[in-house]
Amino acid sequence: MSLACTIPSIPDLHDAALSARLQHRIDRKTKPLGALGRLEQLALRLGQILGSEAPQLEHPQMLVCAGDHGLAARGVSAYPSDVTWQMVENFLAGGAAVSVLARQHGLALTVVDCGVARDIAPRAAAPGQPQLLLRKVARGTQDASTGPAMSAAQCAQAIDNGREVVRGLSGNALLLGEMGIGNTSVASLLLARLCGVALEDCTGAGTGLDAAGVARKRAVLAQALAANERAVEPLDALAALGGFEVATLVGAVLQAASERRVIVVDGFITGAAVVVAARLQPHVLQRCVFAHGSAEPGHAHLLAQLQARPLLDLGLRLGEGSGAALAWPLLQSACAVLREMASFDAAGVSERPAP
Repeated sequence: MSLACTIPSIPDLHDAALSARLQHRIDRKTKPLGALGRLEQLALRLGQILGSEAPQLEHPQMLVCAGDHGLAARGVSAYPSDVTWQMVENFLAGGAAVSVLARQHGLALTVVDCGVARDIAPRAAAPGQPQLLLRKVARGTQDASTGPAMSAAQCAQAIDNGREVVRGLSGNALLLGEMGIGNTSVASLLLARLCGVALEDCTGAGTGLDAAGVARKRAVLAQALAANERAVEPLDALAALGGFEVATLVGAVLQAASERRVIVVDGFITGAAVVVAARLQPHVLQRCVFAHGSAEPGHAHLLAQLQARPLLDLGLRLGEGSGAALAWPLLQSACAVLREMASFDAAGVSERPAP
C-alpha cells in the first residue's frame, strides 16, 4: 500500500546548553531543590519544546477530530453511530464537556468533520465560539473486520487534511481531542499491531460495554487483525485499521511537531495517533505532554510503550479532549513559575547552608 502524503521532517530538539540553563533557573527559585516535584519537570519540558528560558503559551488550540467507523456496525460500542454526529452538534452548541472546559480555560475550540457518516451543516462561528471545519474524506470507514478500513488515497488525504488544519491555527500549543463511536476499537487495533500488545490486554469496555460486549468486541478485533495481517508498517496499519479522525490527528501531530508547538495528548485514541506519528518521526515525542491516564485498559500499555508519564490520573474515559483541557492549567502554572518566581538572589532569601 503506497501513501502519497508528505511526512514532514521533525528534528531532534535536544539542546544540552538550553536544558542546563533551564535546570539552573528552576533550581535557583526560592524553594528547596525539587520541591515543586513534577511541575519542575513540566517547566523544563515546556522550555525545551519552545526553546526559551521564559516560555509563554500563546493562543492554545483545542482540536477535536470526528469520524465514524464501519466496525461500529459489529457491536463494538454500547452506543449507536448516530451519537457521533449528535455529539459534533453538541460540541458546536457548547454543551459537551470539552466545550465547557475549553470555555473555562480560554482554549479556542475547532471541530473537524473528518468522516462523519452524516453531513454536518456548515456554519459561521461567532467570535469566541467553536468553529467547524469540513474535511470529510468519506461517510465513515469500511468495516476493518473484512478488509482495509481506508484506501491508501483516503488515508493520505486525511493526514494531509490534519496538516492543513494545523497550519491554519494560530498559537504555539495544540490540545488533541476526538469523537467517533467505535474509535477505542481503532486504538486497540493500532496498539496491538504496531506495539505487539495482546488484544485481551488492550481492549476494554469503551463507552460502557458489559463483559459479554467486551468479549464480542475482542472477537471482532481479532477478525480485523487477521483480515489485515499484511498491514504491518505504520501507514499501512493506519489505513487498514484506523479511522479518518485518527489519520487526521496523525497529520495534525506531525505538523504541530514540525512547527515546534506544545502537543497536549488527551487519552487512548489521541495517544494511538501519536504512536503512529512517532513511528514515522520519533522526535514527535519530544514535543508531547501526556495529559492523563485513561480508565481504558489499553491506555496504560500505550503510555508504557511511549515511556510517557501522564500528568493526571482521574479515572477519565470520556475522550473529546476533556483530559487535555483539565491538564492545561498545569502547563500554564509551570510556565508562570519559570517566568515569574523569584530566585534566591533576587528575593534576598537565604539559601540552605552547605553541609
